[in-house]
Amino acid sequence: MAEFFPRRGDGGYGLALFLNAGDPPLPVLEDLVHMLDERGVECLELAVPFPDSVTDGPTIRRSARRALDAGVELADVLAFVERVRPGLHRLRIALLADWSHSVKPRPLADVVGEVAGSGVDGLLLHALPPRLRTDYHAAAADAGLPIVTTCYHGVSSPRVLDEAAANASAYLYLVAHYGRSGTSAAPDLAGLAGTVATLRERTAVPIAVGFGVRTRQDAESVAGCGADAVIVGSAGVARVENALSAGRDVVADFEDFVSSIAARDGEYTQIRTGG
Repeated sequence: MAEFFPRRGDGGYGLALFLNAGDPPLPVLEDLVHMLDERGVECLELAVPFPDSVTDGPTIRRSARRALDAGVELADVLAFVERVRPGLHRLRIALLADWSHSVKPRPLADVVGEVAGSGVDGLLLHALPPRLRTDYHAAAADAGLPIVTTCYHGVSSPRVLDEAAANASAYLYLVAHYGRSGTSAAPDLAGLAGTVATLRERTAVPIAVGFGVRTRQDAESVAGCGADAVIVGSAGVARVENALSAGRDVVADFEDFVSSIAARDGEYTQIRTGG
């Protein structure tokens, strides 16, 4: 399976964009996913919607509520991925699922197997109880499913950093701030660079930094700290929300957003053939 964020030597950065499946509605999202692939975006972090996330601010929580009100559940999201994934040339899909809302009622290994079978490129399992981590890692390994692990700059203990680095096989998501998405201040760049360097000594997988990345300037600053990629959530979700409320073309609005935040290395141009 291809690497999520190829290492760059040109000062650029990989781009991961977060969206809730079902916001925009799945038929529109399908067109949006193909646009991201044509533009050369590396990763879509696609969430199975769940309510009342304690780590998300109002923008993403409203998005999740719209998707939930539309009836989008795990089975719908996996069917969506299974439908669109074979036609993608570059874009990778990392699925974010909440353990309590989407996984808890069923055997963990069964759900992991279904996620892998859909064609998802990686899985981030949100709020998994620590007692189940060993079982989760074993199930993912058995299914051949790369996983995304998370840790927090300035908050996670050395033991947590070590565990995240040891178990990441898709990429490692370093959260730049402790708090809710969309409400964070600008990253502490000096300290962030130290955390990235610490993690780099412990893992060979790409390191992606999120929370507080809203503009190209933010992304360039984070990349300057040594990150392989940036993860953009609330700013992109807000573009979807605004387009929906104004009756505008969601895909066109989001494409403009991609242009505004992508690296200035000429790589984010339309690619309509494989490669």
